[in-house]
Amino acid sequence: MLTITHDPLRIRLARGKNLFVDLGAERLLAAEKGTEKIAVEIKSFTRPSDMKDLEEAVGQFVVYNHLLRRYYPEYKLFLAVSENTCKTVFEEEAGQTLIEDGIIQLFSFDPNQEVIVRWLP
Repeated sequence: MLTITHDPLRIRLARGKNLFVDLGAERLLAAEKGTEKIAVEIKSFTRPSDMKDLEEAVGQFVVYNHLLRRYYPEYKLFLAVSENTCKTVFEEEAGQTLIEDGIIQLFSFDPNQEVIVRWLP
C-alpha cells in the first residue's frame, strides 16, 4: 500500500533553489512494523528512443537521489514507470544492469487501473 504525503516533494537547496520530485509517499512494509518514506519520480518514456528517455531518467534520478540523501535522508527514491516500459526497457540489458548494480530502485504501475504492478530493488 502506498500513501501519498507530498505532491510534489520539494527539495530545498541553498540560495533559494528548489527541485521537485513528483511524489513523496509512505509505503507499508510487510516484513516490518511501521512505514518507509519514499520519494517517487514518475517517467513516461514517450520519445522515439527508449535509450534517450533512459539516459534522462537515470540522470535525473541520480541528481535527486544524492540531494535527497543529503537533505532528506529518511526518504528512499524510486523511479516509477508503466509496466509496458518496465518490460521494454528495464527487462533489457541496460535497464537490468542499472537495477542489478543498485543505481536505481524502480516500481512499475498499470496506468489504466492506477495500481502498482511490481517493485524492483
